[in-house]
Amino acid sequence: MKPTVRIATTLAVTLFAWSAASTAQTRRDEAGADHAVFVQTNAPAGNGIVVFDRARDGALTLSGTFPTGGKGSRQVGAPSDPLASQNSLVHDRSHQLLFAVNAGSDTISVFQVDGDQLELTQVVSSGGPFPVSIAVHRNLLYVLDAGLAGFVSGFRIDDDHLEPIEGSTRTLGLANTNPPFFLSSPAQVGFTPDGKQLLVTTKTSNTVDVFAVGDDSRLSPEPVRNPDAPLPFPFLFGPDNLLVLVTAGNSSVSTFSVGRDGRLVSKGGPVPDAQAAACWIVSAHEFHYVANTGSNDVSQYRVRGDGSVALVNATAATGIPGATDMTTAGGGRFLYVLSGTSSTAYAYEVRSDGSLGLIQTVPVPGGADMEGIASN
Repeated sequence: MKPTVRIATTLAVTLFAWSAASTAQTRRDEAGADHAVFVQTNAPAGNGIVVFDRARDGALTLSGTFPTGGKGSRQVGAPSDPLASQNSLVHDRSHQLLFAVNAGSDTISVFQVDGDQLELTQVVSSGGPFPVSIAVHRNLLYVLDAGLAGFVSGFRIDDDHLEPIEGSTRTLGLANTNPPFFLSSPAQVGFTPDGKQLLVTTKTSNTVDVFAVGDDSRLSPEPVRNPDAPLPFPFLFGPDNLLVLVTAGNSSVSTFSVGRDGRLVSKGGPVPDAQAAACWIVSAHEFHYVANTGSNDVSQYRVRGDGSVALVNATAATGIPGATDMTTAGGGRFLYVLSGTSSTAYAYEVRSDGSLGLIQTVPVPGGADMEGIASN
């Protein structure tokens, strides 16, 4: 074969292979196999992660269910939110891992994530009773156990598994049962953006507890306890690293700066949404969305870098029975909301003005006790 013919043939084969791979990838993208939404069943008989493929238009298609190797549970008195918490299911994009709590067996499950496929790599003790919330910062993970006195325990993320940090467990000093009563249990654990402090909201004493994180990844012996309005619940960090906190007792949103000494300084709010039992919050672009489980709807807020809080639409989405946990996907183009009393998930398009357009509702198999949602 002449060199020019050989080169042309090789080039043709290469281009054909590239074209075939590109076409296959396009089909895979359109089918949603590379993008998924994960829902935790929290079933007491056996916890599982239900996986939905996410299409380019945000629509969901059931892909499968993956057992966690642990059991779910339900807090005492919880009507629509069995775990009464935020971040019980966390996708760690940097490690491509999914972390799930098993409240009924006091463990954490670790999955490797490949598109819509999950591989269970570890089930490890959470370090305390009734785990409900997980926080991740780089290679560090802390879990919140809501039972009895309440505890936080640390782990290092090593490849596809967790290594417990010896001597990292701290108590919150609460007085509860196991399973805990849902109105007096701690709700969420989370790191400040720089990872130097760890926050916990406690519904028992109505405080936001702030621990310092040491160079050895262990926490200060005691937290700084910041009094707050009744039932501080979920939080995230918004513009200029401000703490954006939702208080369920008065269904309101407030902002704070977090000082190096662990003290919270009010910057804006509280701004109520005139709904009932605001208990979850997510952000998409410049907007924040709050799920109100008592009024079956979602409110839309805008939070600015100066700490000001404005209610944009008290009922941006309605008719979601027992609205609970939420996640966003597609760079903030889509919002997904769990309906805690109908075992369904609601999918919305987030429009340019922040308004929400319903895409679909999908049933969640085995979702009678579900709580926890994440996306990749």
